[in-house]
Amino acid sequence: MKNAITARNFVQISGRGRQPVMFAHGFGCDQNMWRFVAPWFEDRFKVVLFDHVGCGRSDIGAYKVERYGTLEGYARDIVEIAEAHDLRDIIFVGHSVSSMIGILAAKMAPERFAQLILIVPSACYINDADYVGGFTRVDLEGLLDLMEKNFVGWASFLAPLVMKNDDQPDLQKELATSFCAADPSIARRFAAVTFLSDHRTDLNGIAQPTLILQCTDDAIAPASAIEFVHRRIPGSTLRLLQATGHCPHMTHPAETTAAIKGYLESRGLA
Repeated sequence: MKNAITARNFVQISGRGRQPVMFAHGFGCDQNMWRFVAPWFEDRFKVVLFDHVGCGRSDIGAYKVERYGTLEGYARDIVEIAEAHDLRDIIFVGHSVSSMIGILAAKMAPERFAQLILIVPSACYINDADYVGGFTRVDLEGLLDLMEKNFVGWASFLAPLVMKNDDQPDLQKELATSFCAADPSIARRFAAVTFLSDHRTDLNGIAQPTLILQCTDDAIAPASAIEFVHRRIPGSTLRLLQATGHCPHMTHPAETTAAIKGYLESRGLA
């Protein structure tokens, strides 16, 4: 079972420490997106990287619509990785949609998760009454329609919007390439699950200490959505980065790493 789960999610474990730091990538990405941040934790922690099923070097044959039709399916994968490798006191670092996936995993197996670090999290991307998620449902359905009609065109449009930082065009190109590397049908279903889901009520009852990192100019997760997450998680810490865009771990890795390390140091963990 351990080998099957490891292969399914292409789990990679490194580092010289005992306490695990698990890095979970966002939509359309893979574990390689953590390459500027994760190595800085190897001297103190056990670093755990993996790919969500359907992404990166995961086993695409393991993809089942009935399991991955909700974020809970991805959360179950994370719990199974933790169980298979006997990971405890996990410091979970989730980017974008993986922030919500991590929250769901922590509620499924709270005994295994010690800290949550959520990078640009949004519990709901759709505007709803006085809640501002950043998009109308029509906006998002149009984006999904573009994915179906012109997958490459969708990737070329979305990548610069997500990454921003026009002075780093190689990163924008890398993200577009990552989008295009995915199976289009799986990517579209993952996008629908990511952008059309509402996980605001799942923010209730989070017991783990939580750090939330917010970017200065994020077209995907606006400040209002991130501040909503902060208000709903009791005792959470909100840190505004100078980084712009939706991928600070790629565009501003030094600042992102320093923010995470500083928080862990303040809790006596680094």
